[in-house]
Amino acid sequence: MAGKKLSKAKRGKRRWIGLEVPSTTTRDSLNEILPKGYRLYDLVDEKAIIRVKLQDYSSSREVLEKLGLKTNTASGKIKLVRERLGIQKPPRKRGS
Repeated sequence: MAGKKLSKAKRGKRRWIGLEVPSTTTRDSLNEILPKGYRLYDLVDEKAIIRVKLQDYSSSREVLEKLGLKTNTASGKIKLVRERLGIQKPPRKRGS
C-alpha cells in the first residue's frame, strides 16, 4: 500500500503565498533560501508562488521579508493566487 493517498483532511491545511522576486531569481536560488517546509510551486518572470503550512503562515510574511521577498497575496487555494498574479496553470506532466 505504498501508493495509497491520504484523505484530504489528513494532509494538513496550507496557505499559498504569491511573491514578488528579483528578475535574476532562478528556481534553484529561490529553493536554496526558502526555509524548510516552504515549497516553491511556480516561478514566472518576477512572480513566484510558494506553499506553507497553515501553522507557519502567521510568521511567514516576516520570514520572507527578511529574505528580501515581497508578499503580494495569499489564499488557501492556489487557483486564486495564480489568478491574482496573472500566472497560467502550467501543463500537467504525464509519464509515458
